[in-house]
Amino acid sequence: MKVMVYWGCVVPTIQYAYEMSVREVMPRLGVELVELRNASCCGTPVQSVNTFAALYLAARNLAVAEKTGLNDLLTVCNGCHLSFSEALHFLGKDERLRERINALLKEEDLHYSGSVKLWHTIDFLHDMVGEETIRSAVRKPLNDLKLASHYGCHILRPSTLRTVDDPENPRKLDELIRWLGATNLSYPEKLDCCGAMLLLSHPDAAFTFSGLKMKAVQDWGADALVVTCPSCQNMFDTRQKSAAATTGVKLNLPVLYYTQLLGLAMGIPQEKLGINLNRSPIDDFLQKALVH
Repeated sequence: MKVMVYWGCVVPTIQYAYEMSVREVMPRLGVELVELRNASCCGTPVQSVNTFAALYLAARNLAVAEKTGLNDLLTVCNGCHLSFSEALHFLGKDERLRERINALLKEEDLHYSGSVKLWHTIDFLHDMVGEETIRSAVRKPLNDLKLASHYGCHILRPSTLRTVDDPENPRKLDELIRWLGATNLSYPEKLDCCGAMLLLSHPDAAFTFSGLKMKAVQDWGADALVVTCPSCQNMFDTRQKSAAATTGVKLNLPVLYYTQLLGLAMGIPQEKLGINLNRSPIDDFLQKALVH
């Protein structure tokens, strides 16, 4: 199974562990990752300033993907997935807009037609790889672990676009967790935002969002919080101490990417999954996870 992969900006610059874990687990699941050469920013950072420029950047990457001749494109970032979903949506409805963008793309010998199938880590593993393959790859089941899932906003909202899962009651990441032998925690704050989009303009509000959600996850008795978005990981893992200081709450919550969790269950060494790069307190969690 060949799939193009788009890493975005955040993963290669500050969230290396996500890329490391994806590169380790996918080949073991029969997935060959094909690098998307000549890719650029997805457009998210300029969306509030220039919508057309954001759509152009997203369409450009999709056109680069189309030129490879492959059909499936994996995005590992929620924000990138939203940018591409918006391009597919709006360019699919507006022929004049599509013509304007293709006129610009022609300068690079590119053409956008909207033919690429877009995937995110969650629905790719759940829908494309599937339960049987994942369960059969597990060598060290994560029994006795209670894990809370965090989907993030941009793969579920707005519901008028293509979403990775049911925007009101997502279940795919929960099921992926259970396929590893762990118990998935159902909790009321499941769809609450991490606050990442407020970090530059209103950092106190951003850390309040993340801090209160982590407190809730702790209070419900989760052994760890599981994410699949680099911006969410940045808020919950890398900046957990800032969230604790802002909210005045004692936080001691392990936070991992699902692909890191999957790698542990597959028996892949921790260092290959980038777990040493996690900043949340994960030592006790690892001891409990690896005792099986």
